[in-house]
Amino acid sequence: MSCPSSGRGIDQILAEARARLHRVEPEAAHLAHRRGAVLVDIRPAAQRAANGEIPGALIIERNVLEWRFDPRSDARLPIAGRYDLPVIIFCQEGYTSSLAAAALLDLGLHRATDIAGGFAAWRQAGLPSFGPADVYAIFNAAPPAQRA
Repeated sequence: MSCPSSGRGIDQILAEARARLHRVEPEAAHLAHRRGAVLVDIRPAAQRAANGEIPGALIIERNVLEWRFDPRSDARLPIAGRYDLPVIIFCQEGYTSSLAAAALLDLGLHRATDIAGGFAAWRQAGLPSFGPADVYAIFNAAPPAQRA
């Protein structure tokens, strides 16, 4: 199958998106979040359940992100009424989040970016997170498979 002359591959699309972003490392994202940046988890529920979550992150699945953050949208979030809102997107490994952050730039949110390496890098950096095992520890219960 031949590629249409006007087509771009996903690697090119991703590179173009990232060239427009000032991507942040997990530690910088954590500090920015503590200073008021909105940290947004765009992963599907199954990924969050399997891998964990970041406390305080706003969960907005990818398929509705633009509507929730476009200041002109009737479906926007109450916090999304301005174009200078600092928004830091993350996904599991930092690929989809780059495309999502670039989409927010296209809407005019000029401070949108993403976390390089995504949630996996955040967790590897030892930053605050909850994982599936943490839920059991909080309630002092063993996972169902280990219960008598």
